[in-house]
Amino acid sequence: MAREELTRVTGTDNGDCKDPCGDEDCPNVYVTASGSIVVQGDVSTAFQPPAGEGLVEIPEAVLREAVRALGW
Repeated sequence: MAREELTRVTGTDNGDCKDPCGDEDCPNVYVTASGSIVVQGDVSTAFQPPAGEGLVEIPEAVLREAVRALGW
């Protein structure tokens, strides 16, 4: 899936969480056309996830902004 196919719901400077990175790559939440969530963040080494999965860390403010932007 290409980035162009995702809708970015955080870091858009239109809510409580002002994106300090502007349009740069920082922790963000995206939604796919089918409604799935894609999370971008710093790689975490808290534990080894199963094959095909990964762990990322994102700030709480990014999650709060995503919830607000999605109307949850």
